[in-house]
Amino acid sequence: MLCQKQMEQSLLIREGRQAWKMRVHWADIYQSDEKQAMTTIKCGLLPGESRAVVERRNEPLRAYLQHCLQRPVELVVGSNYVATGEALRSGAVDLAYLGPVTYILHSRSARLEPFARPTHGGSVGPTFRAVIIVPADSPVDSIAQLRGREIAMGDLVSTSGSWVPRHMLLNAGLSADTDYWRRHLGGHDAVAAAVASHQVAAGALSLPIYRRLLAEGSLDGERVRMLAESPPIPEYMWTFREGLSAGLREALRQAFVSLREHEALAAYRAEAFIPAVDADVDRVRHWMEYVLQARLQPSSLDAASQSPPDSARAPVLSLLKPGASLARRKPARRGA
Repeated sequence: MLCQKQMEQSLLIREGRQAWKMRVHWADIYQSDEKQAMTTIKCGLLPGESRAVVERRNEPLRAYLQHCLQRPVELVVGSNYVATGEALRSGAVDLAYLGPVTYILHSRSARLEPFARPTHGGSVGPTFRAVIIVPADSPVDSIAQLRGREIAMGDLVSTSGSWVPRHMLLNAGLSADTDYWRRHLGGHDAVAAAVASHQVAAGALSLPIYRRLLAEGSLDGERVRMLAESPPIPEYMWTFREGLSAGLREALRQAFVSLREHEALAAYRAEAFIPAVDADVDRVRHWMEYVLQARLQPSSLDAASQSPPDSARAPVLSLLKPGASLARRKPARRGA
């Protein structure tokens, strides 16, 4: 009889543990940290589109995180890409979803820790692409034919809206501000609209956003066409600020890799979130170095000195001081 009772108790314990695993809240991981008990967790987001669109698309993720962590979660959309990166670097937000270029620039002056990135399955994996588009009736058939023309781009530190297209143009023999002129418009949607309305000869933006604008009817597919696609680009990464407690980092890490909510994943076109590390964006580091080296050629500097001043470039140039390396920093220690 005693043996039977022990077996029953053992079975109940095992069943109880399994049930607990199925409905565990990741907040319990750091519940003992009383100082952080109900502090709002702030998630930084880049303004790749209008603030309203970015907030609407990320609301399912915000609600999911709030449920998992049992704490208020707030979305913070920066006024531009530099502002979002600076908010993470300075600790004004706790985590942020940063494109490779924004992360690379700001991780040089703070120990930021990437921890999750979306993966899209199949051969695409955790990558996306940039695209250069032109008006549908444009005579331009190759990137090289954009010489001497004005090209719309997104934010100055946008990966797919600025740096990768500049790399594509450079590979075609075109240097920025020497062989073509840039008009930075901020959001990818603004770039697409400028091309559709013939305000510029071409525009560079994220391919996933371009396709979504067409699917939603926000962009008339009969007024624009694709000119060129980039190679695969490493995906954006959710990144922790320096100094975030080890318990909260682990709770957030587990919440992201356990995410299966369709609506939250759909905003990222993702099958799931997978772990991310600094080395994941090394490919973009090489592209940036190539663009910067070309920019520092005498011909480019002469052209730049003749171009009108652009006050919007000041924050970016302050992150790109002469001689500064884009090499990887030593990663922050987990649990520190």
